Amino acid sequence: MSEPIRDVAHVSAVEIFTPVLEESVAFFVQVLALEEVYRRGDSVYLHTWDDYESFTVKLTGRSDAGIGRTWLRARSPEALARRVTAIEAAGLGHGWNSDEPGYGDVYEFADPDGHPYGIYWETQRYQPSDAMRPALKNQASKFPGRGANIRRLDHVNYLAADVPAAEAFLAGIIGARASEQIVNDDGTKQGVWYTVSDKSYDLVYTRDWTGAPGRLHHIAFATDTREDILRAADVCLEAGVHIETGPHKHAIQQTFFLYIWEPGGNRIELCNAGARLLLAPDHQMITWTQAERAKGQAWGLKTIESFHTHGTPLV
Repeated sequence: MSEPIRDVAHVSAVEIFTPVLEESVAFFVQVLALEEVYRRGDSVYLHTWDDYESFTVKLTGRSDAGIGRTWLRARSPEALARRVTAIEAAGLGHGWNSDEPGYGDVYEFADPDGHPYGIYWETQRYQPSDAMRPALKNQASKFPGRGANIRRLDHVNYLAADVPAAEAFLAGIIGARASEQIVNDDGTKQGVWYTVSDKSYDLVYTRDWTGAPGRLHHIAFATDTREDILRAADVCLEAGVHIETGPHKHAIQQTFFLYIWEPGGNRIELCNAGARLLLAPDHQMITWTQAERAKGQAWGLKTIESFHTHGTPLV
């Protein structure tokens, strides 16, 4: 049995499509406290305050909401080469691109469901302006002190027409580790949680009830504490942001959460998983049954119906 190689360091950035670009920009800057770092064409690049990379979110104007590309940073040039070989062998590769600002050469590909990805090694680190220079040299930029004060990108939850195919992609092509899963009474998988780091999860695929490929369930951003999420609920209330559900606690992964919709219609999660890490190199996947999932959240709150039906783009 070959030793697993963890070639992906982390999920670094994500592209979000929105039909109301400037409204979405205002939401991310004013409510979530990201910094606009540059613009190019129909895209606006935004940075969370403790991200070492030059951007965290790329907002792109489109007629429909949804998810664009997700970027992964490899652990080394050699790790990048290994992943590209695996991607090409699976027939999922689209080729190299050097046109994305902030990155060197990016190998673009897609998962079996059609969600676009990119993997790279060379990157341009964030350089704070004088106005954003932090007091502490081990921090990317100064604490914004406004809105929800989002610290970093946490995870992406994709909707998939074929969860087993997505899981095989995560384990075999990305080299991610299994974390938790939902298995229905008939043996089919409703959702899988995987990690490329020591966090409890980075990439999630859940079954799309419509059967449509390539859609988004939500993108999650991390706060420092649970109290930040409680304050974020007040911030969203005052800003007129649609609060879908929470603050509350998931049973799966024990994440404290708030789900909101940004102006373009994409679901955004503000989350705090506390100090929960997967340090065991031989971690065994946790399985949740259909009955356990039906109980709702950790403290017995029934999951709101739109959480199971809303995804972007709309079907």
